[in-house]
Amino acid sequence: MKDHAVIFDMDGVICHTNPYHAEAFKVFFDKRSIPYTDEEFTEHMYGKHNSYIMQYFLKRALSKEEVTVLEDEKESLFREIYAQHVAPINGFLTFLRDLKVHGFKTGVATSAPRANLALILEKLMFAQQMESILSSEDVSTHKPNPEVYLKSAENLQVTPQHCVVFEDSFSGVTAALQANMKVVGVLSSHTQQELPPCSAYIKDYSEVDALFIEELLSR
Repeated sequence: MKDHAVIFDMDGVICHTNPYHAEAFKVFFDKRSIPYTDEEFTEHMYGKHNSYIMQYFLKRALSKEEVTVLEDEKESLFREIYAQHVAPINGFLTFLRDLKVHGFKTGVATSAPRANLALILEKLMFAQQMESILSSEDVSTHKPNPEVYLKSAENLQVTPQHCVVFEDSFSGVTAALQANMKVVGVLSSHTQQELPPCSAYIKDYSEVDALFIEELLSR
């Protein structure tokens, strides 16, 4: 399987971070007396890049410099809140080991800042099992643009058609599909009906193994 790869988004795919992102955003917005609802979080936060989230909730255009300052504040809050709660989605590390035993190349492709990714890599200690690790700073255009997945395939030296992506958000699934990759929807944040059509869906990684990926790629 050295010419095949599995690529993982991070938030909601490797770790169930979304509740902690929501908590950080609530602190961030409450400090500024900015109104929000849980429904808005579901539609306008999960799977979205911070530049979109900030402009949606602040209801105004923001310069790149403003976004950077606001993002740094909010993501620092997230890391402070989440640092003591880092845990993988059930079965992820076992599934990753099985993929490596069967010769799959693997990568991470997240829209999150590098510092968030670094926190999770440090706590879960699987960086050495990934041949490609990309975060927000590594691309110029974010999901649903396919850049991060196409760049991952290039790093892994695998054609997009030989890649399987695990994603949990509408924008992430869209990005992977636009990269011509097969997608497994992880139902941690959204229902199957809320995502674009995927090749398969899981609730956690106890449902999949390397053989499942081999069969998916052979379809």
